[in-house]
Amino acid sequence: METAELRWYQDGFTPEDFTEEDQLIAKTTELFVKQDVAPKMTAIEQHDYAAGSKLFGKAGELGLLGIEVPEQYGGLSLNKKVAGLVAEKMGFAGSFSVSFNIHAGVGTLPYVYFGTEEQKQSYLPKLAAGEWIGAYALTESNAGSDALQARTSAVLNEDGTGWILNGEKQWITNAQLANVYVVFANTSEGMTAFIVERTYPGVSVGPEEKKMGIKGSSTATLLLEDVHVPQANVLGKPGQGHRVALNILNMARLKLAFSNIGSAKQALQLAVTYGKVRKQFQKSLVDFTMIQEKIANMAVSIYGAESAAYRTAGALDDALQAVNDSEDMLKKLADFAMECAINKVYGSEVQDQAVDEAVQIHGGYGYMQEYEVERLYRDARISRIFEGTNEINRLTIGKILMKKYAGSPESLPLSPVIAGGEAGRNERFVAFARRLCQQSLYTIGHSALQVDQEQEYLRLLADIVKDLYVMESALLRTQKAIRTNGPGKEAIKQAVADVLCEEGYRRVEEAAISLVSGAETDAQKRAEILQQIRNLPVPLYENLFVKKRAIAKEITNRARYFV
Repeated sequence: METAELRWYQDGFTPEDFTEEDQLIAKTTELFVKQDVAPKMTAIEQHDYAAGSKLFGKAGELGLLGIEVPEQYGGLSLNKKVAGLVAEKMGFAGSFSVSFNIHAGVGTLPYVYFGTEEQKQSYLPKLAAGEWIGAYALTESNAGSDALQARTSAVLNEDGTGWILNGEKQWITNAQLANVYVVFANTSEGMTAFIVERTYPGVSVGPEEKKMGIKGSSTATLLLEDVHVPQANVLGKPGQGHRVALNILNMARLKLAFSNIGSAKQALQLAVTYGKVRKQFQKSLVDFTMIQEKIANMAVSIYGAESAAYRTAGALDDALQAVNDSEDMLKKLADFAMECAINKVYGSEVQDQAVDEAVQIHGGYGYMQEYEVERLYRDARISRIFEGTNEINRLTIGKILMKKYAGSPESLPLSPVIAGGEAGRNERFVAFARRLCQQSLYTIGHSALQVDQEQEYLRLLADIVKDLYVMESALLRTQKAIRTNGPGKEAIKQAVADVLCEEGYRRVEEAAISLVSGAETDAQKRAEILQQIRNLPVPLYENLFVKKRAIAKEITNRARYFV
């Protein structure tokens, strides 16, 4: 098994690196959710559009809608890291967080990245202020995961001054609230993005969809019937709409991961709070070790998710700061497609685990609507579906990894080689997980597999690199914290990282064995590779139950996630 140089393995941004000004923005968001959104939650869930619009106006006044909007257009000119922090705190806002993220993300960023000066001046100030609400119209009934096969059409009018749009866009978030939509339609030159205002003749919105969860987020069909759109409202270049769509979706996936982290923290907090007061067999639920295991598992997963997401945001900010022109920017955005997909998959599944266990800890009460975890459970289910299903995202991860490294897995830019000397347990788990990732790439690259037709292998490959990225992110964050504060003050971080890296390695090993067993058709070679995997000198597994109990007790004492 070969080794390689590194790219990801570097001191990246961590949540502990936020400045006091950043934390003030986070506190502002928390207070907005607590004081403004929470009291309106029932009204929002009942589609009180006036209440929703007022919340957008208040968010605009606080500057929360303009985090990534340049100052000259009414924004704060901040970065992905702070935008992620706001999205995380907004994750406590239920279905309003979905409306918020769509507006601040795919409803606003297309103008920032692809808009002309005139378009930016016309739309960004209103979107940043919350005077207008934005939406993003890509999905159609026949074009969900295969989003680029849309049937909505745009035909140039006779005098060439505008376009005539016809079609239907399905499941559009903020549909009833929005003043302006970014709409994707097919032209003779290919898919093109258009700016469509709600007041244009021929624009209408269908009834609200009846959804399982996120009920307070407006979701309806956008109907376009002979809608005349001025030539000046083409967003980007004609025929280049796919570049707008895919790059903006990458950013949306990262933003969703942050929101999922916030929701997972809320679920953990609710579970612990309930578990401390609920008694059975004369003991509080949190005193039972199986409940402690659940609490610890939630905390460990959240730590991995936030470590990976903030690291990605930091790296993305660094890359965007070095952008030379619009083409360079598009290339930089595309370079992070795999990391954004990793965070989307991991974050949404961490959220799913957290809300599920929170309901379980509540027992029968968790199934009752008067308990908040019931709504969290329903709301969470969509996160594994929208912004690209987790299956599509796993295919994206696997295909990008294959394209870049299947021919030369030794160049895989992940964690460093542990070559002699003293290496800690977690460093060794990460290093050996990386070697298994390389072996998996090598095996697939030298097989006759048609991975587009045998998608299970891409799934396994995606899960391997996902766990590896999260393990490494958590390790780097923990090492950085210990260097700054000393091991005594960061004992819980160390315990969390210990659990995450050991369990992460076990998952990577299992996936690699499954992949090699299926992809290597030569029995002798297969036996040799599997024996090599079993003979890797990984650290002796420890009693993780003890560490999880210690983690759970610290979380319980503070009644919230705090790692």
